[in-house]
Amino acid sequence: MKSKFGTTYTQFEKQGTKAIKHLLKVKEGECTKALFRNDIGYIDIVWGKNDPKTNKGYGLKHIFEKHGSEIKRLGFDFATFIILIVEHGNVNLKKSESHKKVFEGEGFRFVIAIDKGKNWLLTAFDILKKPK
Repeated sequence: MKSKFGTTYTQFEKQGTKAIKHLLKVKEGECTKALFRNDIGYIDIVWGKNDPKTNKGYGLKHIFEKHGSEIKRLGFDFATFIILIVEHGNVNLKKSESHKKVFEGEGFRFVIAIDKGKNWLLTAFDILKKPK
C-alpha cells in the first residue's frame, strides 16, 4: 500500500524498534502504529525528508541525519534511544498545540504532529544543551 510518504508498512504495530530499523534499511515509507503512548495513542513513524544544507526537514531521516552520530557518541543504539525518549518524555502543555505535542525529558525534546487522516507522526527531536 502507498501513501504520500511512500510504502506503508503495517506489520510493525507497537514494534517501534523494528519499525525504526526497517525504515533505516529501506529509507522510504512509513510504519503505521509503530509506537503507542497511553496519553495520546498510536504514533506513526515516517522516513521523511532532510535538507543536508539547512538540516531542516521532518521524520526519521531528519532525526537520524541531524542527531544520529550524537546519539551514538552518547553510547546508544539509535532505534533504542528513540524508543526510550518517546516512552519517557513528558508532555509540555505550554509548548503544545492541538495539532502538535511537545514532549521533554532530561536533556531531550521530541515533537509529534497530526497529519490529516492519520495518527500522530514523530516529526522532530533535539538533544537539549545544558546551560553553562
